Amino acid sequence: MRMNHESRSLSVPLGLALAACASLALAQPRFESASPTAGGTTSQQANQTADKTVYQAVEYSNKNKKGPALVVIPGEIKSSNATFLQKFTANNIADFGELELSNANFQVLERSNLGPILKEFELAYNLGDPQAARKYLGMGKLKTTKYIVKFDILKTEQVASAQESFDGGTLGRMAGLLGAFSGSRGGAAAGAVGGTAIGSVHSGEATSVWVIGMRYKIINAETTEQLAQGYTEEKMEVGATSGGALGVNSSQQGGAGLDTMVQRLVQKSVWEIDSKYK
Repeated sequence: MRMNHESRSLSVPLGLALAACASLALAQPRFESASPTAGGTTSQQANQTADKTVYQAVEYSNKNKKGPALVVIPGEIKSSNATFLQKFTANNIADFGELELSNANFQVLERSNLGPILKEFELAYNLGDPQAARKYLGMGKLKTTKYIVKFDILKTEQVASAQESFDGGTLGRMAGLLGAFSGSRGGAAAGAVGGTAIGSVHSGEATSVWVIGMRYKIINAETTEQLAQGYTEEKMEVGATSGGALGVNSSQQGGAGLDTMVQRLVQKSVWEIDSKYK
């Protein structure tokens, strides 16, 4: 009887906890689309594509193990691609790195703690200057730093593209000619209608694929020696389709953007760091 009573007493707080979690989930902010096409066919198609690019948290294998203190410094962007260079800076990538390393339960020390000396701090590690590095590590929270981590973009290039299209104009004209040669008014009229219908059909499809490569480096915070590095690549596919017939036209385009691809590369790199170097 005592065991039954204890099990009941334990189940009560458990039930309350589950109810609290459920109520928190229901209480999360929810926002509706203000688009006039919300809920329509085009909205559903566009949202299905967008859903595949929404941020997805990674379940890091050693998340329950607390990682050492580290600082993420801006890496290098070695790509010469103008579009990428206009959109990204090394600081953007370092921000993604801080976010994911924190999610993996590393003790991430904010770069803002370095204040105006951030450039000198980066330079000390990029040049491998132990004396300068130790001078900065004697400041405040930085005393506990074990690792310096940086993420470099080594490659952004379009590696493939393909397109195909269909235009029914030629077939439509042929259908009209065949009707005219049939020798009857009915045949000519049918040929003209058929030619118009076929001639209005058109479709097109184009796809381009990019490859983006990222390298990470782990540096000993005290000696500036490189402890480890890794490299990973991801394909970015962007595509568009269009088509129409009898005056009804449709088009669709989409694909993961550069922001999404960089964040995914950071997630893959952090997964490896979390698995091997905690």
